[in-house]
Amino acid sequence: MTGEEVWELDATAKSNPSFGIDPYRRSIEELLDCGVIIIDKPPGPSSHQLAAWARSLLGITRIGHGGTLDPFATGLLTLLCGRSTKITGILLKKTKRYVSVLRFKEPISTDEISGLLSNLTGQIYNVPPKESAVKVQVRSRDILEMDVIDSSADSRVHVISTDCEAGTYIRTLTRDIGLMVGNRCELLELHRQGSGSLEDSMACTMQQLADAVFLWREHDDESGLLRLLSPIERILDDLPRIVVKDGAASAMSHGAPLARPGIVSVPKKIPSGSVVLISTIKGEAVSIATTTVDSDSIPGMQSGQVAIANSVLMKPGTYPQTWAKEQ
Repeated sequence: MTGEEVWELDATAKSNPSFGIDPYRRSIEELLDCGVIIIDKPPGPSSHQLAAWARSLLGITRIGHGGTLDPFATGLLTLLCGRSTKITGILLKKTKRYVSVLRFKEPISTDEISGLLSNLTGQIYNVPPKESAVKVQVRSRDILEMDVIDSSADSRVHVISTDCEAGTYIRTLTRDIGLMVGNRCELLELHRQGSGSLEDSMACTMQQLADAVFLWREHDDESGLLRLLSPIERILDDLPRIVVKDGAASAMSHGAPLARPGIVSVPKKIPSGSVVLISTIKGEAVSIATTTVDSDSIPGMQSGQVAIANSVLMKPGTYPQTWAKEQ
């Protein structure tokens, strides 16, 4: 997480260059085992279909996606390869950004729709539409910001940007906007612009992915596919990051909790119970963990448990075992 203030607990700590690797220097095989592909979804196929095509193209058995888009929708779809599927839950919770095209039955001025949207920020009720893949029930979602970014000459079609909590149904929101102004409204187009720190400008098309795989398999040219495959760390950079020594990374890769002596640096003002990224000095993701103490109390500790892993991302054996084996 960039820009955070940290406690430097061991400024002299070094990482053994013989073990581990900078995440952005991993091989294609390593990235397919635990990496990410950011796809620009076209209208038509479902999110599941795109994941299945990518699975077939890449020849891997395990691939998932972080957040379903309706078949008619376009935009950012994150595919998770191999062990990276462990963080699907984290990706699904990231704030989403959409651009939608709305058409009203009768003209409505830009000022009127802008005023309405400004009153829709905050927590709202958002019921999934009947065609959604989840159970239809009343639930609430946070709308962070909504703005009109363009309008047609006849004032019937408006382009809206929406920053919202994950799981918000824009189709439902569109229907509710029409009900609130007494002017039936339909959703013509929907584009996911971002998810957390990811932007659609980072995405590739399925054709670009297919071309890159062809060059890799048929011409032994890795350059294209290496540009499209990202390490799992790329989608975890907005989590608070605790940096640990090689020995602590090895222990945690076997499921051990994080102890105070293994820490190199820790963000300030992180309360107990927070979800954090445990990272090596080289920047490798070790695990997603939950803190068991306030981070500001850690500099005063000499020993004791600091965090417990929720999902272990690093393969055991990446770093050598340095703790004493039980007799």
